[in-house]
Amino acid sequence: MAGAEIGSAFIPVSDPERAAEWYERVLGLSIREISPWAAQLQGSDPDRTSLTLMGPRSEVAAKPGLAFATCNFVVDDLRATRRRLEGADHSPSPVDGSADVCLFFTMSDPDGNVLLIVDR
Repeated sequence: MAGAEIGSAFIPVSDPERAAEWYERVLGLSIREISPWAAQLQGSDPDRTSLTLMGPRSEVAAKPGLAFATCNFVVDDLRATRRRLEGADHSPSPVDGSADVCLFFTMSDPDGNVLLIVDR
């Protein structure tokens, strides 16, 4: 039996359109589709997992403001990304982790969901 693939990651938001525009502007994701219920975004590699931002009309029980990261966002240059986000007043945490395993930092989206930004 072949291993399973992850199809999508989900984050609850208060307004899918506003949130999608923020994720596009701040993290460089591409908006694939926006509806009153949800927004779907994709990173630069179409073969990777997509992100679905679930709004209140989706009737998903999760509420915005998750205190833990439900997924991670991989960037090419973690330190440069952190400096850019810090310079834009997004208040990223200090870089943590191990260079041998994974370096990361966290930050919050406008709905208060904690996001995990990683180097691999």
